[in-house]
Amino acid sequence: MERIDGSCPDESAGRTRLFVYLTTDLAAEYRAIMDLFTGPLLADLSAAEVAQQLGERGRSLSVDEATDRCEQLHRWGNLVRGVRDARVPTVRDFLRSRNRYQASKLGGRVHRDAEAVLAAGEGAQEVARELLGATVEALDRIAERLRGPSPDPEALAGDITTVFNNQRVFNESVRDFYAYLNAVLSRYDLVGEEYRRFKELLLEYIDLITADVSRHAPAVAARCERLLPHLDRILGMLSSLPALIMPDGTPADRLPGRDRADWEQLHAWYSGEDGRSGPDTLRAAADQALRQLLTNAKRMLAAAGTGVSRRTDLLKLAGWFDKAGHGEAHRLFAATFGTYPARHLFGGPEELGVRDGVNTSWWDAASVDVPVSLRDRGDRTARGRTSPVPDPGLDQERLLQDAEQEARARRVAADELVAAGTLDGAHVSPAARDLLLALLGALLAKNQELLAPVVESDSDLDLEIRADSSFGGSTRIHASDGSVIVHGLRLTARRHTIAESGRTA
Repeated sequence: MERIDGSCPDESAGRTRLFVYLTTDLAAEYRAIMDLFTGPLLADLSAAEVAQQLGERGRSLSVDEATDRCEQLHRWGNLVRGVRDARVPTVRDFLRSRNRYQASKLGGRVHRDAEAVLAAGEGAQEVARELLGATVEALDRIAERLRGPSPDPEALAGDITTVFNNQRVFNESVRDFYAYLNAVLSRYDLVGEEYRRFKELLLEYIDLITADVSRHAPAVAARCERLLPHLDRILGMLSSLPALIMPDGTPADRLPGRDRADWEQLHAWYSGEDGRSGPDTLRAAADQALRQLLTNAKRMLAAAGTGVSRRTDLLKLAGWFDKAGHGEAHRLFAATFGTYPARHLFGGPEELGVRDGVNTSWWDAASVDVPVSLRDRGDRTARGRTSPVPDPGLDQERLLQDAEQEARARRVAADELVAAGTLDGAHVSPAARDLLLALLGALLAKNQELLAPVVESDSDLDLEIRADSSFGGSTRIHASDGSVIVHGLRLTARRHTIAESGRTA
């Protein structure tokens, strides 16, 4: 029976045994043996050679014990039998050396990955953001090679491998970095100097990552769109290169970028055609981290209640307990947490329906409502007084008047731009100039590469700004407080046209 992904249940269960040696009581010895087999290339060792090399590294292990460990690793699938003939002086040595071992493919990979995890630090790892720019350059080289009459398949394959390796390393570094952020932000005791350093990390480094992604992601997506129509030609040239064929006739696992699905996934990661794009996911993760940082800041700045961090007080108390003797520690605990013997005292007037007596435990006694002021501040004094409800009518009227004046000024500025028409050399008011710059900023944000004339419109003002690329040209707008020069664009203002609103001309 096969699973949906094509793998057999027995095969998956067998592969899980590759990890058993990491959790046994003899894990240190098994790891030392696997180090011998995964260190050199194609290491082929007998049990006697394993024992000898372990002894040279300061770990004593007899030949029989080494044989048992190697046999067990062979049963788990981490080692396979070697094929080299043994040349030894005696029959006994021949019997011991006839079984030679090598690291299996998956066993070696498991051990290398496990050692990398065990050697990894707990701190943050830098994000390989510089690979985004290198990816753009590699995609440009691929496009340049395709323009030639006879591209070099080897060079093309090298650039494609660089692109997908860059993407893999960038994704892995981003995942590790945000996993570290999540682990730190979940701590309740993040205060003081540690909080300040972590705040600088978030505010500076995350902003740097987000800026790099926002700058390079549109360029990568645009270049992928240009290469997708030539994908059949690219894959055909890659298929012409020598490939590894397994003994059973099946092809070996190919490097990324040799399949159409790899390119479609790369394009979707940057463009978001299959849902949320990778850059959008990074921005959402950054926003979530910043919100959690603000939550921690509110908790530390709270004046009362459980939001106050008691980390310093608890560390000081822990130091007292560490230095206290047995009897003194009990008295300190009782004084700190109020765990004195409970006694219910009577002496006032008779109460109706009294259920708790002198011998009633606090665990069974009825709870008593404590006011918030007494519970949080230990103070019975009433706080504040009832405030009158303000009349919002005057404020609403003032806000409406301000909004009408602002809208009227914007309409006047829009009419001034429309009257100017071609804006190069036009003299306008500062308000009209500011309105033009606002629409121009929105236009450039939506259109990173101005390959054709584009239009940005404001239907409320009945205004459109058209931008035409002009190599070596510019648009100069004069105002009473200065002039603005827009290089490389010819700008024109006109009335809003519904048919061309929000699209590229």
